[in-house]
Amino acid sequence: MDLRASFSLTLSYISNNSSFPRHQLSLHPNSLQLSRSHFSHRRHFIRIPPPPFSRQNNLPLLHTRVSNQPQIDGFVLEDVPHLTNFLPDLPQYPNPLQKRQAYSVVKNTFVSPEDAVAQTIVVQKDSPRGVHFRRAGPREKVYFKPEEVRACIVTCGGLCPGINTVIREIVCGLNNMYGVEDVLGIEEGYKGFYSKNTMKLTPKVVNDIHKLGGTFLRTSRGGHDTNKIVDNIEDRGINQVYIIGGDGTQKGASLIYEEVEKRRLQVAVAGIPKTIDNDIAVIDKSFGFDTAVEEAQRAINAAHVEVNSVENGIGIVKLMGRYSGFIAMYATLASRDVDCCLIPESSFYLEGRGGLFEFIEQRLKENGHLVIVVAEGAGQEFVAAEVHAVGENDPSGNKLLRDVGPWLSNKIKDHFTKFPKMAVNMKYIDPTYMIRAIPSNASDNIYCTLLAHGAVHGAMAGYSGFTVGPVNSRHAYLPIARVTERPNTVEVKGRMWARLLESTNQPSFATPDQQRVDKEVIKDTNKINITST
Repeated sequence: MDLRASFSLTLSYISNNSSFPRHQLSLHPNSLQLSRSHFSHRRHFIRIPPPPFSRQNNLPLLHTRVSNQPQIDGFVLEDVPHLTNFLPDLPQYPNPLQKRQAYSVVKNTFVSPEDAVAQTIVVQKDSPRGVHFRRAGPREKVYFKPEEVRACIVTCGGLCPGINTVIREIVCGLNNMYGVEDVLGIEEGYKGFYSKNTMKLTPKVVNDIHKLGGTFLRTSRGGHDTNKIVDNIEDRGINQVYIIGGDGTQKGASLIYEEVEKRRLQVAVAGIPKTIDNDIAVIDKSFGFDTAVEEAQRAINAAHVEVNSVENGIGIVKLMGRYSGFIAMYATLASRDVDCCLIPESSFYLEGRGGLFEFIEQRLKENGHLVIVVAEGAGQEFVAAEVHAVGENDPSGNKLLRDVGPWLSNKIKDHFTKFPKMAVNMKYIDPTYMIRAIPSNASDNIYCTLLAHGAVHGAMAGYSGFTVGPVNSRHAYLPIARVTERPNTVEVKGRMWARLLESTNQPSFATPDQQRVDKEVIKDTNKINITST
């Protein structure tokens, strides 16, 4: 029985068995995830006994028997699609990597098809093993002949340190590891597929671009038209698509994969997640984040020098972070010169007992100066209320934010005009575009290389509709839906935020009403059994 027939029988069993516990659907580590199009674009997993592996293609065969009994170890694999899901007769070929001199010294050149990466590594004795993902890396068999590959690379959304490194390493990885020579660069984002010319990318062309900031291919927001893009992919004979971008871009990549599957094209779609804010879920961190935190130190140091050189100096440094305050938090922790950090996840108020103004007055009396780091998404409810803002979005669908930095500076100035004996010297620094535009540092360069090579190995092995990233320091292939379903945010009840509060000695700025609500939430949460990740 072939794979597609197994899927059909499995679905038939579920639909005809009313007692099947749909809320407990999961996937055995040796089984495949069904295409999301079968389930109205919702992720579902099927609990089945361990199936035997097909040694022909290193992909598991599904049994038709479905068990609704819990697995003993609670192992769940959230798998990624494969081209053989809808093209079961695809031929496969030996991986040319085994003939490469550089890899002749590697003890285990290829990743086992049974290798998985755990999402949660801190567990208790009797807790289930939990969710796992396929380990990234080269496979023993590939589904593309190198001479028949025509790959393309596109970058979308805002700038971020490291984009050029990812571009370079995809091109060099395809060429040096697999012998692929036909790689195209799609210019200016998604719209470049149907409105711009492409450029030929070779190792020589991209050799030095990692030393430059920005994106060699240029970028844009919006412009996603699935049918036009896939039409262009088909017309140009492209069979591997590498998409570098953030949340909205990865959602677009998922739509491209679904259209490719619908048309039954042998096209591998690989996503490389990009966001300087580090707000992508599941993966350990996003590329460019380390560089951003390091560069933010320059702005914080400058602010500290300025305010330390005058009487009652107040320095405000605005950093990136629309919905997540990771850059502000880590930059504050790294600096040790910051007195207060404001992020979107932790609300604050200005006036009254325990408010920001009271804290500033106290710190000025103690030290004669202070530095405030504020993420761009912090305090948006106050700014929007004062300017009577109407919700607007940019072409990528992101909510347009009001500029919290100047607003906060003016509020502090206005407050201290009431105290003639405490005249303040305000210093405001916004290094946003300086940080976005620089090349990646050494750490991010290495990280970008691993991401690019992981994407190349996955595409050559026939995986599609996936994204790649480190999970607990091990690179894995993730369903795109997992990295786009929700943003990664700072846990204000976690240890890292507690370390920041201890470092700055700032109050939590929570109002009595907020504290009461938090206590009620904690009380309700304690009534149910939750395994936290």
